[in-house]
Amino acid sequence: MTIAIADSDTALVQAAVGGNQHSFCQLYRRHQARVRSMLYQLCGAEGIDDLVQEVFLRAWKGLGKFRHRGQFSTWLYRIAWNVACDRRRAIAQYRERYTVASEEVIQQVADYQSEQELQKMHYRHLVKQGLAQLSLEHRSVLVLHDLEELPQKEISAILGVPVGTVKSRLFYARSQMRQFLMNQGVEL
Repeated sequence: MTIAIADSDTALVQAAVGGNQHSFCQLYRRHQARVRSMLYQLCGAEGIDDLVQEVFLRAWKGLGKFRHRGQFSTWLYRIAWNVACDRRRAIAQYRERYTVASEEVIQQVADYQSEQELQKMHYRHLVKQGLAQLSLEHRSVLVLHDLEELPQKEISAILGVPVGTVKSRLFYARSQMRQFLMNQGVEL
């Protein structure tokens, strides 16, 4: 059975459950970039390939349990969120409060030619630091909504919380991020 690339996630899931591995490969190609982005924002770059692999391994193993009541992407992002939570719990005891710049980062800074590029890198670093200051619940909502551009209703389904909770967490996370950036001297 050949599935066209334009086929819906639902058709691809049904074909994959029926044993068509090519269909699952298409689902992977379709969703891996956003899963990777979400995991990067929640967990950082270290071990990102392993985390993405874990998400899709869990999805493959649980594909038969997917109940087509919601979108496949919502179900997949929920798995990614669970993987991120597991990862953060596993490394929480080893995490340092402050990140020390490695020689590689220092060399990258030295290689930047323009002040504008250096400033962009500085702002990205500040945003990463600001995100790290938020709880996982607040950080997740901010990443999913503002960076991944998911609607609040879908975030509600991914995190298993009411839409009102998503809204209040988003408001709080934005407020905390704004305060953090202002304390760092960023004019908003």
